Amino acid sequence: MAEYANPDVLVSTEWVAGHLHDPKVRIVESDEDRALYVQGHVPGAVEIDWITDLQDALCRDYIDKAAFEKLCAERGISNDTTVVFYGDKSNWWACYAFWVFKLYGHKDCRIMNGGRKRWELDGRPWSSERVSYPHAHYTASEQDGSIRALRDEVLKHCKAGKQLLDVRSPEEYRGERMHMPDYPNEGACRGGHVPGAVNVPWPMNCNDDGTFKSVKELEKLYIKELKMKRRSPTIAYCRIGERSSLTWFVLTYLLGFGNVKNYDGSWLEWGNCVRVPIAKGAEPGHFAAVSA
Repeated sequence: MAEYANPDVLVSTEWVAGHLHDPKVRIVESDEDRALYVQGHVPGAVEIDWITDLQDALCRDYIDKAAFEKLCAERGISNDTTVVFYGDKSNWWACYAFWVFKLYGHKDCRIMNGGRKRWELDGRPWSSERVSYPHAHYTASEQDGSIRALRDEVLKHCKAGKQLLDVRSPEEYRGERMHMPDYPNEGACRGGHVPGAVNVPWPMNCNDDGTFKSVKELEKLYIKELKMKRRSPTIAYCRIGERSSLTWFVLTYLLGFGNVKNYDGSWLEWGNCVRVPIAKGAEPGHFAAVSA
């Protein structure tokens, strides 16, 4: 993993197995399917759920600074703790939790390469015991706006024709699928994509075993084929921000792009929003052509 722009941000299952009892390390599982943690998790890992733990219950937003501090303290996480995230679906939700931790300024965040699938393939042990740790003290920073894009910024971004990635499936991108069968509460009134967005489905970042592809493979995709520039402002989105957090992670930490934001409102917001343009079909389209 030394080939990546920030190799220390990825750890192997072997590294995790060797740090299960390290008091300076906290292993965090974050899944789409909460039943997985109960069925079996990395020994000593705590659970952070993307809905119940990271989402505000009354406002369409993340928990605030005080709630984030409380969450970390309850999980035994201090400001100087190395937090290693892993989960299902090639680390969708692990990257999502990683992104939220970075949103509040946690310094040492890492991803276990390959997530649950790689841990299983490596024949490593599972535990069914729900663990807890002594309360820690945690002081969070204010939200870091440099890694999060909100709707109005995305609107300006696409008007300016800047780098914009839609990481959903081709069917979602083309506007052929507005409601995902397994996600009845995440539909949109309209199908399509943000004008100017290029479709790079998130699985193109990963191998079959859940690990991330090599630098050469990723550079071929983003730099050689798509002609993306590392220093140009880039925004990634999906349906609710989870798949795009994985692409954000790849661009920022594995390829060293300098200005990447995750639009967590994503298509659930954009496809239901009044007076914002959309594009349909396989081509990116242009803002002016769509809004004229």
